[in-house]
Amino acid sequence: MEILVVIVILGILATVVLFTVRGVTERSETSACTGDARTLTTAADAYMAQERLAEVPALGTSVDRYELFLVDVGMIRQVSTYFDLAADGTVTTTGDPCP
Repeated sequence: MEILVVIVILGILATVVLFTVRGVTERSETSACTGDARTLTTAADAYMAQERLAEVPALGTSVDRYELFLVDVGMIRQVSTYFDLAADGTVTTTGDPCP
């Protein structure tokens, strides 16, 4: 009988942990999206201001050509998986998980 009570208590605790972890995961995705967009915008704005340009130059012809340029000049470390950068510094989402 005692073992049954222990199993029920462990099941309840597992359920509580599961819901807590799910909430943390959703908040971390939102935070990652916000940070990624802010980093791209800041890097593009900083480069254009520093070089006195109205647009970020492209590197290649891929969708990520403006981000690749910023990687090449050392303004960001890698291309964003959540957002695309336009020549004028506008950031648009690529879809899930960022709205």
